[in-house]
Amino acid sequence: MSKLKLIVWREYITRVRKRSFIIGTLLAPLGMLIYMLVIVGLSKYEGGSSTSVVVMDEAGIVKQLPDDSGVRYTITRDKTLDQLKTAVSEGSYDGVLRVPALKSLQQEDITLYYYSDKKLAPEKRNDIENRIAGKIRDFKIDSLRLDRSKMDMLATDVSIDPEKITGEGEDESKYTAGIGLAIGGIMAFIMFFMVLMYGQMVMRSVMEEKTNRIVEVMMSSVKPFDLMLGKILGAGAVGLTQVVIWVVLSGAVWMLLPLLVNIDPSQMQPVMSGTPQVDPDMVQAEGFHILAEISKQNWPMIIFAFIIFFLGGYFIYASLFAAIGSAMGDDLGEGQALTLPITIPIILAFYITAFVGVRNPDSGLMVFASIFPLFSPIVMPFRMAFSPPWWQIALSLVLVVAAAFFFVWLAGRIYRVGILLYGKKVTFKEIGKWLFYK
Repeated sequence: MSKLKLIVWREYITRVRKRSFIIGTLLAPLGMLIYMLVIVGLSKYEGGSSTSVVVMDEAGIVKQLPDDSGVRYTITRDKTLDQLKTAVSEGSYDGVLRVPALKSLQQEDITLYYYSDKKLAPEKRNDIENRIAGKIRDFKIDSLRLDRSKMDMLATDVSIDPEKITGEGEDESKYTAGIGLAIGGIMAFIMFFMVLMYGQMVMRSVMEEKTNRIVEVMMSSVKPFDLMLGKILGAGAVGLTQVVIWVVLSGAVWMLLPLLVNIDPSQMQPVMSGTPQVDPDMVQAEGFHILAEISKQNWPMIIFAFIIFFLGGYFIYASLFAAIGSAMGDDLGEGQALTLPITIPIILAFYITAFVGVRNPDSGLMVFASIFPLFSPIVMPFRMAFSPPWWQIALSLVLVVAAAFFFVWLAGRIYRVGILLYGKKVTFKEIGKWLFYK
């Protein structure tokens, strides 16, 4: 056991002291901060120029239009189209917008005509269309002498609030499904990313020592299985250290972001005339409901199961990556073909979650994938947010732990032969023979 501890410590300390690890770990949250600042800057960027539009209102429905989204409006009714085109040519305006007269109040499709030699940006075009559409709606309401308060009553928000019949368990709300999708999706993505990244880290570590022939010296004093297990544990500890640092620094980044930028959500939404504005009190109430729904989740169970599934999935795939790394030769191109069967289950599990789980987390395929050990480390954490039957969770946990022990043993059988094999192209058939070598 003391030799295993030394291997784990060597693998851990060697990697965390590397300049690439330190720089990558510290710069990742900084890169996230820069990324968020760029996104906010791009969302507020208007190009530094405004477009001056003169509106020729043949319909007589546009009284005035406020300037917004880089568009300045001028309303005119006493000039002809040719006169306005001449004004555009002389540089007084950037374009002429002609609003034709309505054929009838029943007319649904209305075409606006914009005259200019300059191209109209898509955002400005959408803003113009939305504003004129709102003006036409207001004009039709006034022409039909409709009560605006009654018109606003026509807008109806329909949602389903699930209720228990037996009274067992806690009632769901209209936010339950959305919160479950968000929590499950985040956990599935983290599991997919971490298992794949740190499993490949183990493979690269094995390949480096095999290529440098350092492993030949180490094998003289330690068993192959202990060496492989030490690498898996050491790389896992490195990954855990990196995740903890990222979580701490990312929390600091999210606290620092509001101090650097002032984000007004209302400025990031298109404004349409005739549409009701969002009530801040309603938004705040919705936020409280969402937070309450998040707090209702069985977080101790979710976190415990997530850790077990993460460790089980990591040991399963890290041991397989270690076995493949020991079997690879100097030709990395040929060796990449060996990693394909390992990465396919990971990617397939993520696709099942993304395309099937979001539609029906309790479908037959999702139930099977959440129990099958090669899929369950990614699929079951997603289903955990939807409170699957306890026996499915228990069975999945037992199978993933048993599979972790099995695949570590299986990888050890391959590792002990492949790590000292040089100059020979390895096939899956030959790897299969290694399992039965004494």
